[in-house]
Amino acid sequence: MPAVDKLLLEEALQDSPQTRSLLSVFEEDAGTLTDYTNQLLQAMQRVYGAQNEMCLATQQLSKQLLAYEKQNFALGKGDEEVISTLHYFSKVMDELNGLHTELAKQLADTMVLPVIQFREKDLTEVSTLRDLFGLASNEHDLSMAKYSRLPKKKENERVKTEVGKEVASARRKQHLSSLQYYCALNALQYRKRMAMMEPLIGFAHGQINFFKKGAEMFSKSMGGFLSSVTDMVQRGIILQAESRKEYEEWICAINNISRQIYLTDNPEAVAIKLNQTALQAVTPITSFGKKQESSCFSQNMKTSDTENDKTVPKAVGSIPETEELIAPGTPIQFDIVLPATEFLDQNRGSRRTNPFGEMEDESFPEAEDSLLQQMFIVRFLGSMAVKTDHTTEVIYEAMRQVLAARAIHNIFRTTESHLMVTSQTLRLIDPQTQVSRACFELTSVTQFAAHQENKRLVGFVIRVPESTGEESLSTYIFESNSEGEKICYAINLGKEIIEVQKDPEALAQLMLSVPLTNDGKYVLLNDQPDDTGGSPSDSRGAESEA
Repeated sequence: MPAVDKLLLEEALQDSPQTRSLLSVFEEDAGTLTDYTNQLLQAMQRVYGAQNEMCLATQQLSKQLLAYEKQNFALGKGDEEVISTLHYFSKVMDELNGLHTELAKQLADTMVLPVIQFREKDLTEVSTLRDLFGLASNEHDLSMAKYSRLPKKKENERVKTEVGKEVASARRKQHLSSLQYYCALNALQYRKRMAMMEPLIGFAHGQINFFKKGAEMFSKSMGGFLSSVTDMVQRGIILQAESRKEYEEWICAINNISRQIYLTDNPEAVAIKLNQTALQAVTPITSFGKKQESSCFSQNMKTSDTENDKTVPKAVGSIPETEELIAPGTPIQFDIVLPATEFLDQNRGSRRTNPFGEMEDESFPEAEDSLLQQMFIVRFLGSMAVKTDHTTEVIYEAMRQVLAARAIHNIFRTTESHLMVTSQTLRLIDPQTQVSRACFELTSVTQFAAHQENKRLVGFVIRVPESTGEESLSTYIFESNSEGEKICYAINLGKEIIEVQKDPEALAQLMLSVPLTNDGKYVLLNDQPDDTGGSPSDSRGAESEA
């Protein structure tokens, strides 16, 4: 073993600054060794604790293997071979538990105990001698200071002699304590090497004995047993593979039978067909199927009297395909998101309770000068982007897809709103707060229609300009408390007012032709004129193409 640094004992009496400086280096080394020893002991105690936990775990596993026989399995037929195998493994676990217990004892005796002894004996001894050396040094310093303060008079010779004896005693005491302290520090440099090696040697010997005894215990008897268990498991795997092949053939046969349901070359068409099936299960709209066999007609919005009172019917020769109306996979929005432009209206139109009992004016600014103002109670069902607004078929298709999606996803919650129709806008208003949820210019409404079979369904198409310069089309579907034809009539009337309001005479003639209530404030929707969309028996409902 190579030589180590040491403190010279012959320099202990002089107690020079060089000796004190070298002593501080040894003290720092001893402090570092103490900290490391504490951390090493914690790590070794963790290994010992893990080994003890392994003993408890193998013991519990052995008991659990024996408990398999006591379980009342509903399908326990043919488990005798498994039970006997588990019994054997439980016996093996008990033997293995004995080996783990022996290893735990060896680790405690040969690994953990030496480190504890080194810490409690050697490191504690060095710490105690350091304290004694410090006390002796302080006592020597005090006696030297007392001796130096004595006056140099002959009458003080007796006191001087006594103090001199005290100084000599303190120096002798300091010298002895320093010799013991230096010896302990020098010995620590050798003992720390032994203290680091001895626990690891004990750990290695314990592990070697554990594996050696384990090999002797299991190599003879376990070989044949494991071979038999492996053969049993292999037979089970073969049977499972045969069974898997059989049920895969059954699955293949069922897939071939139901190919139209699960497998198809056109999944989009299948999705549309499933949506139609779900819709027919939810709402009895029979004309959705009928309109695939016959052509239908939609009317343009009726123009004013100044334009020769002519309506231009637009005949649809054939029903467009679903892909031509709405792109497959178009997302459906089931709630109205408040646009950024509506935040000003929201702040302006919020309702306030007056403590003096006065009521606020709930009308909106654009409705004050409007010639038309009709309010309907509606519930928003959904909206989605569409590809065209040339036919009302796009509204019917959107109705079908929205209702089918609600049925498939179990979405039954709807938001009730007040739909205000004026000669300028369509506005959705929160009935509780009177806050505007959405607002559409009436000129942007290009199609609107209500269905005849389900009279409460109504929808309209909105054309919105995009920031890129292009325009997007969206269809909004609602369920109304009143008939959808009334909402369509109000929208149609509003668009007529927009077209003729520049001509006072035509506007006056139009307003005279509109039936009003007795007080003249509201449009009488029950007495609709014949030229606004026909009777319900002659068409799907009140509809218009803007």
